Amino acid sequence: MSIEARREAGLDPTRSDAGTVNGPGPEKPARRSRVAGLMSTVAPPLVVFIAFIAFWYAVSYLFLEETQRFLLPPPHEVFIVSFLDTVNLTEILNALFSTTQVALVGLAIAIVIGVSFAVLMSLGKWVERSLYPYAVILQTVPILAIVPLIGFWFDFNFRSRVIVCVIIALFPIITNTLFGLQSVDQQMHDLFTLHKASRWTRLLKLQLPHALPAIFAGFRISAGLSVIGAIVGDFFFRQGEPGIGRLLDVYRAGLQSEQLFAALFFSSLLGLGVFWFFGLIGHLLTRHWRDTAGQQV
Repeated sequence: MSIEARREAGLDPTRSDAGTVNGPGPEKPARRSRVAGLMSTVAPPLVVFIAFIAFWYAVSYLFLEETQRFLLPPPHEVFIVSFLDTVNLTEILNALFSTTQVALVGLAIAIVIGVSFAVLMSLGKWVERSLYPYAVILQTVPILAIVPLIGFWFDFNFRSRVIVCVIIALFPIITNTLFGLQSVDQQMHDLFTLHKASRWTRLLKLQLPHALPAIFAGFRISAGLSVIGAIVGDFFFRQGEPGIGRLLDVYRAGLQSEQLFAALFFSSLLGLGVFWFFGLIGHLLTRHWRDTAGQQV
């Protein structure tokens, strides 16, 4: 039956006689929407990356003479050293593994201490006023000034590297967790008070779930800082397995710029990997919270 005849008969012209819908189904627009969303996410950083590589090549070949090119070797030479030179790649990956151990152990300890510290301060204003200044002092003391003391007290080994990592990564976890715990709506507190909820029930069923987005924001920040702390510890504490920080120092002293950039590249990948990991975990755990908030809006 033609479309005109179906209209005259009062039938849906978009459906055939077999009952199927003519034209593209809803799957194609949805698929196009997903592709467009992926492109809008990937394209901007990809364009910036291409522009950065082009600028890098321009500086290496247009602004530096051949005798000065060791200051900024072109990207393809760094790529060769990073991925195609087996000896250098093995050396960098072994050092990166040692640094990763320090960063993950330090971050785990910082998470336990930071969340516990924030929960303790959230129990009362007088507790916060008593403890928070010391958290600020820990953040403001120059880490390079206390690194020698840490070495004297705890020896120049793996343990001292972890302590440096904890000190650097601790403060964002404390502040973000405390902010999340204290930002619960007062009406929700009144509801729990009405039901005579205990302090721990209020903490476990109201404050901590509400604080999850802020807590994981602190975890993401501290994830990157833990890698920095591990590298700083590598520079100063030379006992045990050599980390990427010690390797950076060796490459710097030997003017091995390609190897230096390769080590920096893998260090950045480590920081990004830990950052994205906590971002993914936070997204999965707080997805229901965001969906509920969106429905309320």
